[in-house]
Amino acid sequence: MSDDTTPRLALPFLQTGQAQKELTHNEALALLDVAVQPIVETIGLTAPPAAATPGQCWVVGTAATGAWTGRDNALAAWTTSGWRFLAAIEGMAVWSRADTTVARYLQGHWEVGSVRAQQVLINGIRVVAARQPAIAPVFGGTVIDILARRAIANIITTLQQHGLIET
Repeated sequence: MSDDTTPRLALPFLQTGQAQKELTHNEALALLDVAVQPIVETIGLTAPPAAATPGQCWVVGTAATGAWTGRDNALAAWTTSGWRFLAAIEGMAVWSRADTTVARYLQGHWEVGSVRAQQVLINGIRVVAARQPAIAPVFGGTVIDILARRAIANIITTLQQHGLIET
């Protein structure tokens, strides 16, 4: 970080005695327009689109070309003054119109549509949580109930097939 920009998004600061402060201020606003609640047209495009309209934004793919060269993984926004770029930072999230889902920048790449959580609660009730240990098959016992054992075996098999319990 330099004393000229913010630490996270590298937005330009106004400087003491700076002439034409409105240029720096307007640049910061243009970048904030990209950063706040970002919505991108698509993720991974490697060349700038031919017909962009002001306000449209993309996540630049790897090995980008043209005006996007050297801007891999960045947000690229078309403005009335040309392209503005915002470098991706760990944990940044965007809404992708093409995928109709959220993408998050993690460990150097964009992860599209993945949800990471410890558990899912609906109205305070846990409906999904960490994978549970295997359920032992039913064996033995003094009362033999073939239908009950078959039903339990089917439940266990289904849970295993869906990766909800270990095999």
